[in-house]
Amino acid sequence: MFSPEGPSLRELAVQALSSVERGYDLLAPKFDHTPFRTPEAVLDAVAAALARSGPYTAGLDLCCGTGAGVEVLARVCRESVTGVDFSAGMLAVARENVRPAGPDVSWVRADARALPFGPAFDLVVSFGAFGHFLPAELPGLFRQVHSVLRPGGCFAFPVLAPSRPSSPAFWMLLGFDAVMRVRNAVWRPPFVMYYRAFRLGDVRRELEGAGFRVGLEALPEFGRRGDGSPRVRLVRAVRV
Repeated sequence: MFSPEGPSLRELAVQALSSVERGYDLLAPKFDHTPFRTPEAVLDAVAAALARSGPYTAGLDLCCGTGAGVEVLARVCRESVTGVDFSAGMLAVARENVRPAGPDVSWVRADARALPFGPAFDLVVSFGAFGHFLPAELPGLFRQVHSVLRPGGCFAFPVLAPSRPSSPAFWMLLGFDAVMRVRNAVWRPPFVMYYRAFRLGDVRRELEGAGFRVGLEALPEFGRRGDGSPRVRLVRAVRV
């Protein structure tokens, strides 16, 4: 799962016993060599989908990490792109490695639950960050996103179809979430990272409650499952 340039088992253990912020500060220099980084195929598919509805003026990558989403935004935004994250370590790596041509790029350290912006963006994206928020935090998070979008602005993010109980991935994710819940029950500070807590039906309801009109778009690059449903969808939540 990890390349030779990725973190060692000891480094991962230290990260897992830290807070989320401190853990990602420690992981940042090697993050792009782990399976936690969003795959290029997903980034490219989202960029292609956004290009079909763009261009956009100003974009925000929510929980930007080392900046993969900022590179997506740079392909579809004409004037400016901003990455926001609460990990200083991740932002340091992003500043060093992500320098796309085109729009102006800026980096801001802030908590996604208290964004320091007004309605300055017409596109917000996020990749792989929602497992770090408890379900009870989603309404407030989505209200924050709503507050930084201009009227008619779009909040977009990919969602993978849930694994079936007959698949190894289902049991792997179930086991991972169980381990994290036990860890958080016996160790402080907590490390919130639950892969199975982000359910599309619940997310859609919370987005609508925050003032979004929600649409779903299949990403054709990933095909469909045996029942005809898309393997990967792009959620497009429009501020109304």
